[in-house]
Amino acid sequence: MECPYCSSTRFKVTNKRNSEEGIRRRRECLKCGKRFTTQEKIEKDDIFVIKKDGRREQFLREKLQNGIYRAFEKRPVAKDKIDKIVQEIEEQIRKMGKKEVKSSTIGEIAIKKIKKIDNIAYIRFASVYRDFQDIKDFKEELRIFA
Repeated sequence: MECPYCSSTRFKVTNKRNSEEGIRRRRECLKCGKRFTTQEKIEKDDIFVIKKDGRREQFLREKLQNGIYRAFEKRPVAKDKIDKIVQEIEEQIRKMGKKEVKSSTIGEIAIKKIKKIDNIAYIRFASVYRDFQDIKDFKEELRIFA
């Protein structure tokens, strides 16, 4: 690494902070005295999702997040709480240590976490995830609340 001002390779770290993206370091060049910030990003191994039809797709946190956001749409649940669910699901998937995970496994993890927080969001998510075809499917799922 080089100083962006004088190209020296001698500097000291004056401040270090953890952020969602990784680690931010504030550095001071020992030659010219100027300060600059660097970012360290932790690379995560790619995980592939095996879909119901056998296709493989790269795991995208955003796709999971969007589905869960839709389930909680217009529900009285804080965005921070929803983001925490997404984070927990991703962590649980990564802790499995597998390169490939079935979409059904991800769905079951998500359903359990959503159900603990909001029953309406749970039914919404389940209706898409479990591919409800008619009102009978909804009634069957609602029996657990009776």
